[in-house]
Amino acid sequence: MATIGELLTTGTARLRASGSESARLDAELLLGWAIGAERTAVIAHSEWPAGADAALTYGAALVRREAGEPVAYIRGLKEFHGLAFSVDGRALIPRPETEVLVSEAEREVARRLTSGPRPPGTPPLRVIDVGTGSGAIAIALASLLRKRRMLPEVTILAVDSSADALGLALENAVAHAVADAVVFAQSDLLPPDDLPFDIVLANLPYIPSGDIDGLPVAASFEPRAALDGGPDGLTLVRRLLEALPTSLARGGLALLEIGFDQGPAVEAATASLPGPWSCRIQPDLSGRPRLAHLERVPAPGRSGWR
Repeated sequence: MATIGELLTTGTARLRASGSESARLDAELLLGWAIGAERTAVIAHSEWPAGADAALTYGAALVRREAGEPVAYIRGLKEFHGLAFSVDGRALIPRPETEVLVSEAEREVARRLTSGPRPPGTPPLRVIDVGTGSGAIAIALASLLRKRRMLPEVTILAVDSSADALGLALENAVAHAVADAVVFAQSDLLPPDDLPFDIVLANLPYIPSGDIDGLPVAASFEPRAALDGGPDGLTLVRRLLEALPTSLARGGLALLEIGFDQGPAVEAATASLPGPWSCRIQPDLSGRPRLAHLERVPAPGRSGWR
């Protein structure tokens, strides 16, 4: 019977030969999944026997990974902002760089709720996650706000044009016990009859169409519609920007994930919007420009539309 260490060695070699740039990590994650243990246990106990059934499961997983299928799809889950999300071909796999968007959204909600007294009868802050996919952004934010006991003062709407993606998002919301805190709805970008919002969050497709086929093979397993942002990658982003003057409350904030080289184009598009706006680009955890902060500057003496 093969040991964990032996399976790791052979699996790493196979994945490296297939072109994986993270062969050892992939092998550790897949073997941990196959034997039902954390990756740390796999690393710490290389002398343990793996078991025949686990070895077979691991072998089948290696075949799928050698063909380019993402580890997250093989395991059926992806860690994001400290939570484990179910993932499959219905939606994009959550990326680590998107965690910055969630952290900034939490910070902004907290700032708005604690910066001054909220008189009785003040309506909840209205937050929308546009293009929610697996629901990672909305669910992670709801989980954070629940821990801080802020959910009663916040409503979260998560929308997507894909009914399949919304089904996956709802499954994740139930799994993380926030299905009562997030409303899911099918919509092409912003719903026209549910305005305005205080905070708009969006991780829309932003990869130029011509670059899609040049992505790593793993991306070919994800829905193309969740990646393809049109000729310059900003087709949907521009549509959302054009909708902000009628959908974002005065003093409201939009947080949009963009490509690392798209900051100047987003700043230019923001400058063309009617009324005063501010725009700044924040780097992600690797230091690359990634998150656009767009604020609708309130008129003098006005803090919002309500």
